[in-house]
Amino acid sequence: MNIYMTTGTLGFMEKIKDQHTDESILLMNGGGSTLLLHETNGKSVFQTPRKFEVVGSYGNLTEPGFFAMDNVAVTDEGKPIFEHQYKHLGEQLQNMPGFVAFRLLRPIGSDTYTLLTEWTDRRLYDIWYNSPGNQLSDKTVFKDAGGATQHIFTSAPYTTHYKTPTEEV
Repeated sequence: MNIYMTTGTLGFMEKIKDQHTDESILLMNGGGSTLLLHETNGKSVFQTPRKFEVVGSYGNLTEPGFFAMDNVAVTDEGKPIFEHQYKHLGEQLQNMPGFVAFRLLRPIGSDTYTLLTEWTDRRLYDIWYNSPGNQLSDKTVFKDAGGATQHIFTSAPYTTHYKTPTEEV
């Protein structure tokens, strides 16, 4: 399974989504931009997407929803460690109120992984993100099972937030 992402204006992104109703494409807004996310076993319908391989998955991405994308640049040596640590995050989150789905996205052509979580709303995501048990809130150091610090990150992580647009009645 792969995920492809592209950004553009709301109107243009809506046209692309409307042209491919048979595909699993989510339209999201956030941070002043519009993003299309295409999840597929086939090729992307986008001309120049960012490409990811799904290496961890839980639940189904749906609309409407609130999405958090934790973007983490990882060294080549650290990639197996990082994937092992976060591959099953969705299973750990499954009983959290408001949690919907998770994808661990391995970058193709980049060093920046994306930990994608979907929630029913921002408030429930914030409660989880700020909780003491959340291991995503500090991605500046990584400690192995023995407690030793390992330097597997190449730059500071950042989080982007998106919501699927809702129809006004």
